[in-house]
Formats: sequence, structure tokens, C-alpha cells
Amino acid sequence: MSRGSASRDCDPGTDDRPVGPVDATKVPRFAGPGTFARLPDCYQVDDYDIAILGVPFDGGTSYRPGARFGPMGVRQASRNLRPGFHVELDVAPLTRLQVVDAGDVPVTPYGIAEAVAQIEAQARDLLGGPHRRIVAIGGDHTVALPLLRAVAAEHGPVALVHFDAHLDTWNTYFDEPVTHGTVFRRAFEAGLLAPDKSIHVGIRGPIYDRLDLRDDASFGFRVIRAGDLDVLGVDEAAAIVRRRVGDAPVYLSVDIDVLDPVFAPGTGTPEMGGLTSRELLRLLRLLRGLDGLNLVGGDVVEVAPAYDSAEVTSLAAATVVFDLVTLMVKSRGGSAAVPVAAVDGVEA
Repeated sequence: MSRGSASRDCDPGTDDRPVGPVDATKVPRFAGPGTFARLPDCYQVDDYDIAILGVPFDGGTSYRPGARFGPMGVRQASRNLRPGFHVELDVAPLTRLQVVDAGDVPVTPYGIAEAVAQIEAQARDLLGGPHRRIVAIGGDHTVALPLLRAVAAEHGPVALVHFDAHLDTWNTYFDEPVTHGTVFRRAFEAGLLAPDKSIHVGIRGPIYDRLDLRDDASFGFRVIRAGDLDVLGVDEAAAIVRRRVGDAPVYLSVDIDVLDPVFAPGTGTPEMGGLTSRELLRLLRLLRGLDGLNLVGGDVVEVAPAYDSAEVTSLAAATVVFDLVTLMVKSRGGSAAVPVAAVDGVEA
């Protein structure tokens, strides 16, 4: 049985304190286990709150393949993290909740339908109760559909906060209904998304047809294009996102190509004119101030290490994964609310 299969029981722990990552003052960060941020895997604890799951599938990509190696690359880059304390979010997340690396889904590289079923089954097993959360590392964006199915089975329809250069709401591509560019249309059709609660951030570039925009709007999405940040500013954009999702359970999906290729060259479908790393991180971190934020799942996808330079894309993705974990801790009462006066009072 592969590491990460939720059907294997975890080993019992020794006390009620979360088991954290390997101590970097005793074992240097370039050594030790190859799990995300050198966290324990799920067999080393008797229960967990957040599971980091690798999903090495890129059979739904439409341009450059290679995101199947994303989980491996992001885990390697995560060695650079210092996960003890998140300064901007004001919490030591790994001391508040039990976070584990659940390994990779043993997914077929040869069939989209079979792969989607395998991913959904593994995610459902890992969730196994309303207190558990998953942060997935892709893989191409196809993997978001089975993850949304698994999360919605636990929490009902979710508000989707989608950071990406592309809408991913096409109908089909070469007659295939499930690809990395169609997943959120399929999610809408399946009733996985809460009505009028979802939003795209970072969209840019030319499209095949104006109809793509009309279709997307008909699915209840709002769009903040990358260029809109030049007018709105990051703080106001974050406030719009916060009001959009309201008190609905939130699934946060980050395609790394939301970043400009300068900051994330290692991806399958790069688009010029994207966000900077600092803009993306600030947008994410401003979501901490949402009263009652219920972040129930998330993913970081489309990292293709073969096109990367000096691990900059993988490091960006690893940082975002850690931020999503930390936001989940905050949403579960991991520390006192942080004032966000800078984004309060903006009209919807």
C-alpha cells in the first residue's frame, strides 16, 4: 500500500500535542525526511486536522506537460521554509493543529476519468469528518474537480476563490469534458459551488471567443482581472473577495500561473502581465480578517519543475501552501483575530 493511502491506520501518538516538523536547529533543512516542510506523515500520528496531499496528474493539460512532477518539486522547495512562526498572520500554525503530509495519490497517468475517480476517493478517505481539511499540491488544474467533489460531500456547496491567469470554465477541449481548462464549469454544473459566491482573481490574456466571458458570468462568477489591481489596489481587491464569499465554506484554488512568468516560469501555460509574488501573498494574507472564515479546502497546482529556474516557481508554490495551511489554522480559531482596518469599509 502506498504512503498516503488513508486506508492504513496511523500509528498512535504519545500525547495530545501536535507533532511538528523536524527541528532545523538539530537537523539542517537540506537533510531529513522528504515530506512537505519535513512534517510527519499521517502514519506517525493518531489523527490530524490538515493533510497535505500530492496529486501528480497532468493528463488534462492543454499545452506544456510536466505538472505531474509538481508535488515532488514543491516538497523539495519546502525545505527552505521556516514553518515555526508565520509573522504576517501572527500564529505558530504547526503548534495549534496537527498537520501531516499524506503522500501522493497513486493516480493513473493514462486516463482522465479513472484518475479523477482515484483522486476523489483518496480525498474522501482523508477528509473522513468535518474537522479535517486538505491542501493539495498538483498536478494540473484537472485535479481541482475531484477535490471539490470530496469537499462538497462534507460541507455542501462552497465559495470558490480562484487565483489563475485563466477562467477554466470552457465547455470541452478536443471533445474532452474534463480538462484543466473546464473543471469549474463541471463544478458549477454538478452543484458544487455556492450560488453567486465564487470569484476569479488574476485573469488576463486573450481568449478563444467572447462567449467564454458570457458563459463564465452565467455561472455566477465575478472576475478581478490582473490589470484591475492597478486601479483597485491589492487591499481593495482582497476586500471584494472577502465580501463575495461571505460566510460560505471556502475552497481556495491557486494556479501558480496567476503569477507573472518572471516569478513563476515553471508552469504549463504562462501568461504575461501577472501578479507579483508579493501581491499574491498579500491578497492571501488579507483574507485572515474575514470574520467567520471557513476555509475547508485548497490546492496549489500547475507547477512544472522542468521549466523552472532556480526553484523559484516551486518555492513560490511551497510558500502559498504554507500560507493556506496557516489560513486554515486561523479559520479554526488558531489565534486571536488580526485587525484588518486597511481593508474595512470598502463598498461591495
